Amino acid sequence: MTDTLTHNDRSATLSGTSVHLAARPLRVFYASGPGDNIGTYRHWKQGQDDPGEPVVAYSGQFYDLCREYGIEAYVLSTCPRRDRVRDGSLRIEHRPYAGRDARGVLFHLAQFWYGLRLIVSVLRFRANVAIINEGVQWFMLTPLSWAGVRLVPSLHVRLRWRGRDHLLWRWIDRLNGRFFRLHCAAILVASRRIADDVERLSGRAGLPIVEFLPLYRRATFDSIRPADHGRRPFNVLFVGRIEPNKGVFDLLEAARMVWAELDDVHFHVCGVGSALAELRSRVNQDQSPGRAPLPDRFHLYGHCNRARLAEMYAMAHVVIVPTRSDFGEGFNQVTAEGVLTGRPVITSSVCPAVEYVRDAIVEVPPDDVRAYADAILRLTRDREEYERKRRACLALREQFYDDRRSWGAAVRQVMRGA
Repeated sequence: MTDTLTHNDRSATLSGTSVHLAARPLRVFYASGPGDNIGTYRHWKQGQDDPGEPVVAYSGQFYDLCREYGIEAYVLSTCPRRDRVRDGSLRIEHRPYAGRDARGVLFHLAQFWYGLRLIVSVLRFRANVAIINEGVQWFMLTPLSWAGVRLVPSLHVRLRWRGRDHLLWRWIDRLNGRFFRLHCAAILVASRRIADDVERLSGRAGLPIVEFLPLYRRATFDSIRPADHGRRPFNVLFVGRIEPNKGVFDLLEAARMVWAELDDVHFHVCGVGSALAELRSRVNQDQSPGRAPLPDRFHLYGHCNRARLAEMYAMAHVVIVPTRSDFGEGFNQVTAEGVLTGRPVITSSVCPAVEYVRDAIVEVPPDDVRAYADAILRLTRDREEYERKRRACLALREQFYDDRRSWGAAVRQVMRGA
C-alpha cells in the first residue's frame, strides 16, 4: 500500500519504509538538540510549557505525542548538564556533546564518535523509529536502516552554505544525498530552503519531505503593545547566540555607524555564546571622547528566559538578525518572534524565515554592515515605512500560532503514514 503526503505544495510518497502506528508497538528514539529536555519534561508533567524559551519546545511537543499514542520513547539531548530520568515508558538522557564547537578535523572526529554512540544507543533501545535532529553526518545512520529502524531526520539547519565547498564536504554531501534518497522513511525540515537542499543533494524530487514552523502560544506575545515610533531612545534588539557568524561584531560596527549620525539609538543584545566575553571586552574598552560610554548605549544581558524576553521585545522598536553567510541558518525563530511582537525585522536572505514574513522585513544584502546601519537609520526617520512594516506583522503572525503547521503535527503526519 502506498500513502501520499502533501505539505506546503510538496508531494511525496511514503513507501514500504513508512512509519505506521498499527504495525507494532512503537519504540521511538528521539535525539534532539542541546536543550534541557529534562527541565522541559518536568514543566510538561505539570501541564506547562518550558518558561526558558518563548517557543513551544520540540521536546514538549514530542512528549505530547508519546502520551497521545502510548509510545515507549528514549529522548537523548546534548545538554551540557549530564542527567537521566526514567518515568514509566519514557527515558530521558542528557549526554553532553564535547565536540560541538570543534573546528576542522576535530569537528568531524567529534561527529564520528557521537554518531557511533548514537547508533549503539538506538540499537540497544531496540527502537523501530528514530527521529534525529543533529550531531552526526547523516550517512553514518545507514546501518540503522539496514537493521530495520525507520529513520526520520529532523533538519533545523541548512545543508549547504558558503564555506562547505571544499573536497571533504563535497564527499560528505554525496554520501548524505544517497542516504536521504534511499534510507529515510520521511524527512522533516524547518524551511523550504532546507527542503531544496535535500532534493539537490539527493538528486531526486518527490522525497517524503514535511515542512514545519516554530510554534508559539498567543499568551506569550498578545500582551505586548505596539511600539511608539516617536519614543526615544530608539531601541534595536538582537536575540540569539553570541557568535561571530551570528553577526554580533557586525552589529557593533553598525551601531558605531548609526551613532555617527544619531545618538539616541540604543542596542540591546540578549544571549550567550563563545564570543560573549570578547564582545563585552570590545564594548567596555570603547571610550569615544564627547559621547556617552558604549556600555550605556550597547547593552549586554546574557541569557533571558521567556518572561525577560517578553520585556525586551516590549521595549524594542525593531529586531535585527544579522546572521552572516558562513552560517547555515535553517529558519531563525527570532525573525518570527519579531513579527509576533509587531516589531519590524532587519535581516538578509541568509535567513530562510524571510520567505515566510517578507512584508514585515527590511531586507539588506548579506554581510553588508553599512546596509544594516542604513536600515536602522531609515526606520528611525521614516515613520510611514515603519508603520507599514508593523502592520504587515499583524497579517503574518497567525501561521506561528497554528498547531497544524508545527513540528509535532509534522511528526504526527509521518507516524500516521498519511
